Amino acid sequence: MENETLRVIKNRRSVRSYLDKAVSQEDLKILIKSGMAAPSAVDMRPWDFVVVKKKSTLKALADVMPFGKMLPGAGAAVVVCGVPEKSVPDAPEFWVQDCSAASENILLAAESMGLGAVWLGVYPVKERIEGVRKILNIPENVVPLNILSIGYPKGLEKPKDKFEMEKIHRERW
Repeated sequence: MENETLRVIKNRRSVRSYLDKAVSQEDLKILIKSGMAAPSAVDMRPWDFVVVKKKSTLKALADVMPFGKMLPGAGAAVVVCGVPEKSVPDAPEFWVQDCSAASENILLAAESMGLGAVWLGVYPVKERIEGVRKILNIPENVVPLNILSIGYPKGLEKPKDKFEMEKIHRERW
């Protein structure tokens, strides 16, 4: 039986083409709150978020992201950043999982709100990390994990059925 949550999960798609319409501050706050509702190891929440709306900054980000050419046309972007020193002390690498969960929450929230979004990987590519860091003045101890490009979809992208039974193993590999 499909409920609203399952519908949103199944209909989420990577949206790269947007209408010329701004994303409101209120909608961005809802998206960030959704990200912050994600689980994190030992509830450390080793994340920070940079919200970008200026077209000049979106263009600059597109210039350092090989697959980010849609950014100047987006209504906004959210850069999800990890702060390893705020992660689990004996396993600071957990920031990657925590920030990934926050990112997926934002993507699902965007879908549920009629927005479209796409995840653009920054980490672990050094050139992308340094480029994004420089443009957004991100401190050296903070790592940009990704850029989530967000806007009102033109409706070109369709959800994909990604279910593959052969990728399921029971009890053991």
